[in-house]
Amino acid sequence: MDFKKLNKQDFLFFIELLGKEYVYSDNESLDKYSRDYTEDLSFLPEIVLLPNSVDLVSAILAYCNKERIPVTPRGAGTSLSGGALPLYGGVVLSTEKMNRIINIDTSNFQVITEPGVINQTLRDALAEVDLFYPPDPASKGTCFIGGNVAHSSGGPKALKYGTTKDYVLNLQLVLADGSVIWTGANTLKNSTGYNLTHLVVGSEGTLGIVTQIVLKVIPLPKYQVLLVASFNSVKDACATVSPLFMNGLQPSAVELLDQKGVSIAVKAKSIENPFPECACFLMIEFDGNKPEAFQSMCELAYETCLAHNAVEVLMAETAAEQEKFWNIRRSIGEVVKTISIYKEEDTVVPRAALPQVIEKVQELEKEYGFNAVCYGHAGDGNLHINILKEDMDDHRWEKELPKAIRQLFETCKALGGTISGEHGIGYVQKAYMDVMLDKTHFLLFAGIKNTFDPNGILNPGKIFDPA
Repeated sequence: MDFKKLNKQDFLFFIELLGKEYVYSDNESLDKYSRDYTEDLSFLPEIVLLPNSVDLVSAILAYCNKERIPVTPRGAGTSLSGGALPLYGGVVLSTEKMNRIINIDTSNFQVITEPGVINQTLRDALAEVDLFYPPDPASKGTCFIGGNVAHSSGGPKALKYGTTKDYVLNLQLVLADGSVIWTGANTLKNSTGYNLTHLVVGSEGTLGIVTQIVLKVIPLPKYQVLLVASFNSVKDACATVSPLFMNGLQPSAVELLDQKGVSIAVKAKSIENPFPECACFLMIEFDGNKPEAFQSMCELAYETCLAHNAVEVLMAETAAEQEKFWNIRRSIGEVVKTISIYKEEDTVVPRAALPQVIEKVQELEKEYGFNAVCYGHAGDGNLHINILKEDMDDHRWEKELPKAIRQLFETCKALGGTISGEHGIGYVQKAYMDVMLDKTHFLLFAGIKNTFDPNGILNPGKIFDPA
């Protein structure tokens, strides 16, 4: 792509527009904003801008569009697919200063927030008025709502409650030329033309920059109970999931993790290990407002697990007990990065096909000589596969491993699944998009991109490369 390199006049424009304190161009800042959580990748921007209003975002985009300067939107930088990497230099536009919860509407069960609000901060604010925003990525303590919208993030509770896309009612969106629109309406129903809101959710900042978000929220479930079932094989653990639902249970989460991941997390964080010694585990959570109903649900889940070869089933009733297990589950992806460079795949298949994905991973481990840590959302078939580089040489890592990943994705497609459930495509997965999509899809994508961003300045190089 042919983009302009910034000159002195451009720097002066941004400083005059935002003020010197909201414009970074020093080496330390450029290095910080050159990376996100994806592998060990780094691409230096030329400048970092921190606007705090929709008007400033609009002015920045209007200028960059006119001058053909690439703009990489950035939230908290927790992307695992390279979504916040400034591949072509230019501007990194950070939303960290747009961090206000504008309004919590308890009558209509809605909240209006800016994109820089941390997921957990929003959840805590809503809990104070007995409301609940369910999407809960593992990075919920640091990730921004805007980034969640960009990737349609999920998390463990997506099993019962759905992902980000199921809660976004309306978006204030700044287009590439600086125009500002609302994509929908603050209503539960809307059948007025094309659904621009759902088009933007999951578009990874390639169609516009979101500056306000209207979210549907629900009453807060005040009680949770957690069962931890231990198994000697991943196949048995996976085979237990569908029977839970067939028996009429509706868990709020069913998470899969193995002993390998547990051991890495325990060692890296120097914490107590509440898990028993076993090959793998299912974490089965129920929530609600009637704790007396938990006994029958837990009994049925207990019986179902034992009927499918569980070795034992533990119950964590108190919040403190539950947090010991959840702390390990949520930290696996983070701590794996401390022991090795890794690639994280975000496969998703119909949940009954999960054992076949696990078998394929094990087959590829032997064939290509890598080590993988697998965990994820067994209840909805979403498996995170962390492939560790360890002592693998650069040639095998860069040239041979992609062949294994392609085989894995082809297996997912054959099973009725796809290559990303909640992490998005970004930079690192776009080379595999042809596994799922054909020429017609890419032509449609290119047409949509060209309509929203004819000069291609918004997060260029993500999801797909224009023909």
